[in-house]
Amino acid sequence: MSSADGVSPLDGASGAPSLQRILRRPAEPGMALAQIETPALLVDLPALDRNIARLAAYVQSQSPGVRLRPHAKTHKSPDVARRQIAAGAVGVCCQTVGEAEAMAAAGIADILLSNQIAGAGKAARLAAIAGQSRLSVCVDDPAQVALLSEAALAAGVTIHILVELDVGGARCGVQSAEAARALAELVQSTPGLGFGGLQAYHGRAQHMRKPQERKAAIERAILLAGEAAAKIRAAGIACDTVTGAGTGSFEFEAASALYTELQCGSYVFMDADYARNERDDTTAMPRFEQALTVLTTVISTPLPDRAVCDAGLKAMSLDSGPPSLQLHPGLDYAGVSDEHSTLTMHAPATLRVGQAIHLVPGHCDPTVAMHDWIIVHDGKRVLDVWPVTRGW
Repeated sequence: MSSADGVSPLDGASGAPSLQRILRRPAEPGMALAQIETPALLVDLPALDRNIARLAAYVQSQSPGVRLRPHAKTHKSPDVARRQIAAGAVGVCCQTVGEAEAMAAAGIADILLSNQIAGAGKAARLAAIAGQSRLSVCVDDPAQVALLSEAALAAGVTIHILVELDVGGARCGVQSAEAARALAELVQSTPGLGFGGLQAYHGRAQHMRKPQERKAAIERAILLAGEAAAKIRAAGIACDTVTGAGTGSFEFEAASALYTELQCGSYVFMDADYARNERDDTTAMPRFEQALTVLTTVISTPLPDRAVCDAGLKAMSLDSGPPSLQLHPGLDYAGVSDEHSTLTMHAPATLRVGQAIHLVPGHCDPTVAMHDWIIVHDGKRVLDVWPVTRGW
C-alpha cells in the first residue's frame, strides 16, 4: 500500500516498518523557497537556461560544424538533457549503463557511453538500449569488442564503437596510435558492431588552474588524437568522430579542427571547484553561472560565532573541496560531518535557527547523485521538481 506522496509506511498487515525507500518530494511547484524541506538540491532555472544557451551560441559562432554532446553524468536528468538538445545538442554522454537506460527510456535518441564495460549482463543491457536509441560505446581492449559483438548479434542490433585513446588522463584508453589502429581494424571486422571514431577526453586538464596549463595539456592531446586518427584513416577506415573536451578545456578542442564533438558536462550547473579555474578574459569564452546549490537550514547557533546547518557529507560531495558560501558574505565554512555543516560567523553575518543558507557544492556531479530530486526555482518560488535518474 502506498500513500499519495510515494511513502509506504507499513509493510502488509503486520504493521512492521516497510523497507521500501521513501521518496517524498521535498517541495511542490508554487512553494516559496523558505518552505522547502532541507537539505535539498536546487537549480536556478533562468541561470541553467543561460548556461545552456551560452555554450550553444559559443560553439555555433566559434566552431560551426562541431557538435555538442553534453555529459549527462553531471545532471542525471532527462529534463535537463531535453533542454540541451532543444538548444542544439545532438545527444548526450552517459558514464554508466543505468544512466544510458534512463536516458533512452526518456526518449533521448542518441547516447554515447563514454566508458568501458565488463560482463555479459551489462552488454545485454546495452544491446537493449541500441534497439531504441542510437548507442555508441567506448572500448580499449579486444575482450570488450567480443563481448559487445555477442550481445549485439543476440539482440539483432548494431552497437557503434569508439576506440578510447589515453591522451593524458591516465585512466582508460589504449596507449598508442598503433594500438588505436589495431583495435579499430578489429571493430571494423567484427559483426554486430560499427566503428565510429575516437574517444579522446583529457579529464586531468579540466581543473588545471591556469589557462596556459590547460591549453598546453590539450595541445598535447590534440597531437596524440590526430596521430591516431591518421593511422586509422591510413588503414582505410573512416574516422568520422573525435570526441572529448570538458567544461575546463572545450575552447581548445573546439578550435582544433580535429575534434568533432564536445562532451562538456559541468557547465550546465557549475560548482565551487570550477570557479577556482582562472579565466583568460581576452578570449570569447562564455562565463557560466553557479546554477546549482544545496539548500540547508540552520538548526543550531550554540555560540555567537558558530552556526550548524543540516547538510553534511550525505548531502554534498567534498571530494573537490568544501562548498562555497559566496552567496553569504560574513560566513566561513568551518567543518563537516555526516549530517551537519559548521559555519563560522563574522560581522555582518548573524544567523538564527531556521534560517536557510545556499551552499555551492565543491563538485556538482557526485552531489547530484546523492539526491532524488532537483528543485527548480526562479530565486523566489519553486517552478518544478525533476527526478534524478537512479541508474547503476
